[in-house]
Amino acid sequence: MFTPLNLPNAPLKITEKNEKRFVTCLLRKKPVVLTPEEWVRQHLIHYLVSHKSLALGRLAVEVNVRVNSLSKRADIVYYDETLQPELVVECKAPEVKLTSETVFQLATYNSQLDSKFLIISNGLDHFIFENKKGTLVPLDDLPC
Repeated sequence: MFTPLNLPNAPLKITEKNEKRFVTCLLRKKPVVLTPEEWVRQHLIHYLVSHKSLALGRLAVEVNVRVNSLSKRADIVYYDETLQPELVVECKAPEVKLTSETVFQLATYNSQLDSKFLIISNGLDHFIFENKKGTLVPLDDLPC
């Protein structure tokens, strides 16, 4: 099936239709095509809610971000109590190596969102940063 991840197991609802696999998104509450990146995204959502106690109602997926004249999408955004982005998460498929280019992609999204915390993950490797006045400072874990 899909690569076992370096995240706690998530009780995902997986279905099949017309020889395609779907996962019921924890946020959208509807089936979406189960790609390797979606596999990582759903596990990360579960982890953030179940293990880091983030409020499900403050999470959003595929948030539109305007970078220069291009429309991009941040995979996961968590909003604080004033509805300002507090955490931006970029998900990659497990076979995608996390590099300075993938971190730059996350930083580019955050240049528009100005989130305090950032995560990039391929489900196997995870990098967490704190945004300190535009400088990304690596962290061992989210401080929540």
